Amino acid sequence: MGVDESFGAAFLKSQIAAGVTLPDAGVCFISVKSSDKEAVTPIARDLADMGFKLIATRGTAAYLSEHGVNVEVINKVLEGRPHVVDSMTNGDVQLIFNTTEGSQSLVDSASIRQTALSQNIPYYTTLSGARAAVQGIRVLKQRPLEAGALQTYSQ
Repeated sequence: MGVDESFGAAFLKSQIAAGVTLPDAGVCFISVKSSDKEAVTPIARDLADMGFKLIATRGTAAYLSEHGVNVEVINKVLEGRPHVVDSMTNGDVQLIFNTTEGSQSLVDSASIRQTALSQNIPYYTTLSGARAAVQGIRVLKQRPLEAGALQTYSQ
């Protein structure tokens, strides 16, 4: 649980409490199902505006590029090397947004999930989680977190 004056700060605190360290810079890998592409665009744009480099699978990268977001294409594992898991293992990815649809997509993302866990890379599988992470990162970049009594935050 995280409590603070803004949602972003509260989410950031909740992630810290859960042992997740949100990055304040680096590379974000994005791969989302077709129905999430429109909604992930402003999330990706916010990250890029904060200085993050974005990499994405071909379909996601094409959509983001068409909508003015600077992104580089990276291979899925099944598309051959170098691929996203290689980049993760090499320490080149600091954040992941990945939504899936269907059994094949879930199987395809298994190695990404396993590598994210073993490399301690924050991994969000919903757009609401991705949006919250971006809000937390924005707070992380703007000001230090402060601890206060619970009464400090009650209305």
